[in-house]
Amino acid sequence: MKIVGKTAAEIFDSIRALTLAGSFKPGQELPTTRDLAATLDVNRNTVSMAYKRLAASGIAISKGRLGTVIREQLDPGEQEGFLPGSPLADLGSGNPNPAWLPDITAALAHRTYRSRLYGEATIDPEMEAIARKLLKEDCPEQFEVSLTSGAVDAIERLLTAYLVAGDKVAVEDPCFIGSVNTLRIAGLQAVGVPMDAQGLSVEGLQQALAQGVRAVIVTPRAHNPTGCNLSAARARKLRAVLARYPHVLVISDDHFSQLAVADYFNVIPPLAKRWAVVRSVSKMLGPDLRCAFVASDEQTAQRLRLRLAPGTNWVSHLLQDAVVACLSSPDVANKLAQARKDYARRRKLLEAALGLHEIAVASPADGLNVWVPLPEGKQSAVLALARRGWLVRGGEPFSVQAPAHGLRITVSTIDEASAHAFASALSHVLSQK
Repeated sequence: MKIVGKTAAEIFDSIRALTLAGSFKPGQELPTTRDLAATLDVNRNTVSMAYKRLAASGIAISKGRLGTVIREQLDPGEQEGFLPGSPLADLGSGNPNPAWLPDITAALAHRTYRSRLYGEATIDPEMEAIARKLLKEDCPEQFEVSLTSGAVDAIERLLTAYLVAGDKVAVEDPCFIGSVNTLRIAGLQAVGVPMDAQGLSVEGLQQALAQGVRAVIVTPRAHNPTGCNLSAARARKLRAVLARYPHVLVISDDHFSQLAVADYFNVIPPLAKRWAVVRSVSKMLGPDLRCAFVASDEQTAQRLRLRLAPGTNWVSHLLQDAVVACLSSPDVANKLAQARKDYARRRKLLEAALGLHEIAVASPADGLNVWVPLPEGKQSAVLALARRGWLVRGGEPFSVQAPAHGLRITVSTIDEASAHAFASALSHVLSQK
């Protein structure tokens, strides 16, 4: 195994070939720039340029003073969703209640579909009008609207519009599985910011920004997995911290939007240069109706459109017609209002049942999930609950830096009887030594 080359391009090609051949293993540290420069008799800057290209290509990861290492091989990672064929009572899927999803066929029956051709506007005018109505109260007066295929797609596109492999991104810790996987696949470094009942830690965000993060992802309400919401006071403090870093990309992932009971509090500073508010329709209209509204500054919108232009990858107008039909329907609006109340009711059912067994939850919460913090050493509760017929999510997949000790329980279909049965089972599991 020998690295060769006299130019940055030759050194890059040599390390790349050795990695593909298996001579360099995932996690293996490359020689320091000083040592390799001396070995190859080249300028140290030449090696630095090669290493930077390796990081940008996703072959290696730069860890600053800790060196440059070959990137770990990726696996798909844990995903949201239920397990088909499982005999367990599923409280771990993260899915909305199918009973509250609208009949899209009925909504579309009142619309006439028109085929669109290359060169037409990527966003249907009615769709843009709905987006602006849903976003205007929580965005600066001047903002651009884009569409993506769901919130995770929006976050991936926003990050790749500005960042390259190896860049640092501040995220909540614990963090949504989709965001964790997105960062891993893009070769970005997640910097976990601790949370409490009011949301992202101010001190933790300050520390992350001091480490040189280039983007921050914040869930303003119905945080997944904990269900926590930003308070007005916390949002104000976070906004003040972010105001000192106007060129850091700030993404507000308001995925639960119209179904949320909690108020939306803005963290984007008035003078932020790069920002976006993302609102998905997946929880409201169903995960298969993959569409998200993205409000952003003009430059960010332009960068998104480079990848969403006609002829490459815009959101299907047929999909847009379905969203417009649903969000323009009084029947669907009524159903969404009922769903909002019902999800809140089911959360309270489970919280009350757990409270009878003196099991604390993260509160106040919003969204489809309830988070039960666990003492360290109790992560085996997931397996123990499975033996008793219950499927839940443990904290491990949501961890960033610190281990997430807890259980995420999806409440979207839980009823009073199952809430009490589950609470009893969990109480028994936690009482075991």
